[in-house]
Amino acid sequence: MMEIKGSVALVTGANRGIGRAFARSLIEHGAAKVYAGVRDPASVTDHDLLPLRLDVTDQADIAASAAIANDVSIVINNAGVGSGSTQLLEGTFDGARQAMEVNFFGTWAMARAFARVLARNGGGALVNMLSLASWAGQPQFPGYAASKAAQWSLTDSLRQALHAQGTLVVGVHAGFVETDLSTWTNASKISPVTVAELTMEALTGDQCEVLADEETRRAKAALSQPVRAPFGI
Repeated sequence: MMEIKGSVALVTGANRGIGRAFARSLIEHGAAKVYAGVRDPASVTDHDLLPLRLDVTDQADIAASAAIANDVSIVINNAGVGSGSTQLLEGTFDGARQAMEVNFFGTWAMARAFARVLARNGGGALVNMLSLASWAGQPQFPGYAASKAAQWSLTDSLRQALHAQGTLVVGVHAGFVETDLSTWTNASKISPVTVAELTMEALTGDQCEVLADEETRRAKAALSQPVRAPFGI
């Protein structure tokens, strides 16, 4: 069973939104030290956190972070971007490429660097912040959805590969969350605190997956249903 109290953790993208909620929840559950991996350390204003310069698309940053945060037993890959600038049928692919670089390759690079650290420290846990979009195509933001589907596949590969070293790999899925990334929509949203608390429960309960809201649970259940065109056509 994963013990949060007294643990040392690293959260990427910890200066706002879900990342900040993850970091605060770890502190409130008794973590002894929480590194806040961010591109700009000055953006970390929470004095309970240890700022760590970390761009997950920069291999030098990742290597330096793994050397500094070599005492972690929990790594939460939360850093991510949307890809709203990439439209489905026109325009450039720039936003989608960035989403893949950050959400997919960034998570992969972090896992490669910190798997050894976690193994040396007893196994611990690796948490990847995924999405309802991992399982459902999104014509409004196809690049983001594709990056999250790839990240989900990566998470499953990591879960299988790291089991032998005693690392719990957790995939956290949620629909719209009240963050800067979702300000464009009036859809129903859940709190970042809810996502963080459910994740803490998963860690202490050795659960491999978090389904944070009803929409996400429906999307997961629908994977077993036949594929249909919109409106049942």
